[in-house]
Amino acid sequence: MSTFILVHGAWHGGWCWYKLAARLRAAGHVVLCPDLPGHGLDRTPIAEVTMAAYVERITQELDAAEEPVVLVGHSMGGAVVTQATEERPERVRHLVYIAAFAPGDGQSVLQLARADPDDRLGKTMVFAADRKSITLKPETIRGSFYADCPDEDLALAQSLLVPQSPAPLGATLRVSAERWGRVPRSYVECTQDMAVSIGAQRTMPGRSGCVKVHTLETGHSPFLAAPDRVAEILKGIAKA
Repeated sequence: MSTFILVHGAWHGGWCWYKLAARLRAAGHVVLCPDLPGHGLDRTPIAEVTMAAYVERITQELDAAEEPVVLVGHSMGGAVVTQATEERPERVRHLVYIAAFAPGDGQSVLQLARADPDDRLGKTMVFAADRKSITLKPETIRGSFYADCPDEDLALAQSLLVPQSPAPLGATLRVSAERWGRVPRSYVECTQDMAVSIGAQRTMPGRSGCVKVHTLETGHSPFLAAPDRVAEILKGIAKA
């Protein structure tokens, strides 16, 4: 059996993995779903929420794990797991991106989003007057993130989403072929994604060199809309 660390995206928390985590645990795997700083139950002040803080949280989890892990990142979490893998390549046996931003060296989530001609994420965001936090337009949440998810998961998300610090989104990653690049990685693309377009997913710099690309006909949150399918993909990766 394997150890999985599942890393959520912007505005979310470890709660978003509840369906997927249950399926992987039922198969005998160890599954960790940490809250990044300022997300979920973590009360880090938003002024202290940075990409470095995110990465430190995940490297702590990697160091504490009893074995090298399958490290999974969704959406913005893809950038977090990329940098964490650069810092701890020996602790990651396989890196998995799910509809994720996968920046290359010198790139940021914001840079990749702005480069997407079909960018929809920007249309959902509302900056606070002081520019220190970002929330989502309520009327865009279902269409952007949960279009094909059950109503109860939409309600759950609406009650648990938190303001997002813009600092991690603009943070530049520093990764190398010698460290991050040596870890096997896979990409799970979601063709109906209305947050990170399929075109953007297919041109992510970090996707180059992936050993396998899996395609799901889902929106941005397949771990809620199609948890059985995502679980099967991850279990297959763990067996490889």
